[in-house]
Amino acid sequence: MFNGGLLAFFWYMVMFYVLFAVIWMFIQVFADIFRRRDLSGAGKAGWILLLVVLPFLGVLIYMIMRPKTIE
Repeated sequence: MFNGGLLAFFWYMVMFYVLFAVIWMFIQVFADIFRRRDLSGAGKAGWILLLVVLPFLGVLIYMIMRPKTIE
C-alpha cells in the first residue's frame, strides 16, 4: 500500500532543500568576503582558505566574527 514511496519523496525534498540552503549560504559568504572593502587581499585569501579547508566551521566563524556595518 504505502511502500515508502511518499516517505522517500518527502525525504528527498528535505535533502534538496538542505543542499540548496547550504549552497546558497556559501555563495552569500563568498560574495560578502569579496564585497568587503575593509579586508585586505591577504585577509580575503585567509577567509577563502578557511572556507575551503573547514567549510561549515569556517562559515560559522565568519558569521560570528563579521563586523556589523551600519549604513
